[in-house]
This record gives sequence, C-alpha cells and structure tokens, in this order.
Amino acid sequence: MENLMVYAKIAAFAGSAFAIAIGTFGPAFAQGMIGSKACENFVKCPESQIGSFRALVMLSLVIVETSSIYALLISGGLLGIGYML
Repeated sequence: MENLMVYAKIAAFAGSAFAIAIGTFGPAFAQGMIGSKACENFVKCPESQIGSFRALVMLSLVIVETSSIYALLISGGLLGIGYML
C-alpha cells in the first residue's frame, strides 16, 4: 500500500509540472504573436493607437492570459493532492 501512495504522489507532482509547462507555453506564444501584430499595426497606422483598437488588444491579451491562470490553478490543485497523500 505504501508503494501505491508513493506512485500517486509522483504522478501528482509530475502532472503538476506537465500542466504548468504545457499550459503556459501556448499562452506565452499567443501573447507574443498578439503583441507583434499590434506593434506592426501601430507602426502602419499610428492614429489607431487611440480608440477601440488599443482596448481590443488589451482585451485579447487578458483573455489569452486566463488560460495560463487556469493551468496554474490545475497545477496548484495537483500539488495539493500530492501533499495530502
């Protein structure tokens, strides 16, 4: 029985590391792409910096960031399960 608890802890900790590693790679890449395209658009049309375009870029960055926050919550939950075992 003790062996199974050790394996369960290892699985919880490995799952936590996997969740945070995979769960932050995608949003980080997406935020880089959003920032890159926004900078390109600001250079092409400097007057678009005021108004709804800037708010749209900020909103899209916030939406992308929520998926990494979800990954953090899942990772924290797995860590909590690992420490409770």
